[in-house]
Amino acid sequence: MVDNRYATALVISCVLSVLATVYLSVAVGTQHWYQYTSPPVRGEANVSELRSLHDEFMDGEFDEKTYSDTLFRLNGTIGLWWRCVLVPSHTHWYKDQHGFPQNNLLIQSMMVMKCVSFTLTQQFTPKYKEPGNHNSGEDMLRTYLWRCQFLLPLISLGLVVLAGLIGFCACLCHSLTPTLGIGMLHLLAGLCTLATVCCYLAGMDLLHRVSVLPDKVDGSLGWSLYLALISSPLHMMAAALLVWAARSHSQNYYRMTAYRVA
Repeated sequence: MVDNRYATALVISCVLSVLATVYLSVAVGTQHWYQYTSPPVRGEANVSELRSLHDEFMDGEFDEKTYSDTLFRLNGTIGLWWRCVLVPSHTHWYKDQHGFPQNNLLIQSMMVMKCVSFTLTQQFTPKYKEPGNHNSGEDMLRTYLWRCQFLLPLISLGLVVLAGLIGFCACLCHSLTPTLGIGMLHLLAGLCTLATVCCYLAGMDLLHRVSVLPDKVDGSLGWSLYLALISSPLHMMAAALLVWAARSHSQNYYRMTAYRVA
């Protein structure tokens, strides 16, 4: 027989765990972790340069400097598995009555976001001290921060799935014994998610230190990162409730056993 307080704590912890898992899953699968705001395009030379950057971004070989420069110049967004740019929906560039490019005058409805995913091989590609210069030597710190930022959320989701399976088996057995272990798994999941956000922010800061951002280009955090950040305390709150329920139930059980023996 489970006390109503423990049952309430278990239900609340399940709801928090589901919310946190959904938030984290959405964050991992979307690209809005960091976004750049680029100035309007002016001049035929700039149009040709941006068209070349876009073509290289979509179809060229994987290179950190190439895709970073494109993100800087074309209102790019980057996540854990996706990198995207905002470009006109038509392949040609519109011109006004004077023959000048006017893609800076394009309305928002004529812009589309084009995305390219990071392959697993690209995720493990080393980062260099000077992006694009393979002779500059590998930047170990940036390399391992990048690898951690995409591995840790997968570990976090795996821990939650494992906790869910254990909890399902515990329900079938009508036992609260595994609750403490489930709570610890949720705590580890929350810590992994928090570490993911920290690694990502540190990696972006180091990238901006070794890259030259064009003038009037601003960067800001996206909503995907905030979803991941929110999911971390939710997992920890679920863990706290589970640990409390397990400890309290265990203490009451031992007290009742001692009373019956006495």
